[in-house]
Amino acid sequence: MSKASKYFLLLVISGVLITPLVLIILTSLKEQAQIYSSTASLLPDPVTFKNFITAFEAIEFLKAFKNTFYIAFFNIFGVVIASSLAAYAFLVLEWKGRDVFFSITLGTMMLPEMTLLIPQFLLFKETGLYGGFLPLIMPYFFGLPYYIFLFRQFFLSIPKTLRDSAKIDGASEFTIWLDIYMALSKPIIMIVILFQFLISWNDLLKPSIFLISEKNYTLSLALQQYLSRLGGAEWGPLMAGAIIMVLPILIIFFFSQKTLIKGITISGLKD
Repeated sequence: MSKASKYFLLLVISGVLITPLVLIILTSLKEQAQIYSSTASLLPDPVTFKNFITAFEAIEFLKAFKNTFYIAFFNIFGVVIASSLAAYAFLVLEWKGRDVFFSITLGTMMLPEMTLLIPQFLLFKETGLYGGFLPLIMPYFFGLPYYIFLFRQFFLSIPKTLRDSAKIDGASEFTIWLDIYMALSKPIIMIVILFQFLISWNDLLKPSIFLISEKNYTLSLALQQYLSRLGGAEWGPLMAGAIIMVLPILIIFFFSQKTLIKGITISGLKD
């Protein structure tokens, strides 16, 4: 293919992918009468921002936003600490059965998420933790196999001589992990933060299982419950709510495209 053909193909694909977002934005700016009118009209006439006000009031966006950010923050904090520690243990420390346990850890990536939710639900229900934020936060403080793999792959690029020098100076393993490996791993840390933020921010399945009270609803769950209460859909406020929810994601994507691309290729580091 010529260079012009490649750019044309990419333009067509981009247009197809961005069309739903454009339609959501246009619908959020329309009045209800125009949305349900039998005469199809792509552009809003007149442009209105009432749907955004309705969405804020009906869905309690500020509270849902706070809950979503709270969960995402602790998910990120827990998964970065736990996954990097596990990766350090799997790569640097010498202990019997290390490679076997690492293979088992990677093997758990093949398990569907639904198979893990059932035992997690029973566990948190029996321990009395069901209904709050802890079921959505605690599992991440034990690390995730994919992030453990990413950290381990990145740690492979750090010279072992740095650890040897630190050991000669009397540094503990924790100090070496923190001051050497984590200090040199800012790129992979940013990748894990970005990936986990996107996952936690958009998650609907786990909040719908573990959260009971409306005061604890996340943005995705609040939008879904708003749709269920209506028995149908007020598409204007619903689309406005979707725009507000996706806005932080769009901003992050805009400023972190290189980080995302690096995250896709980071697993190709030397083994």
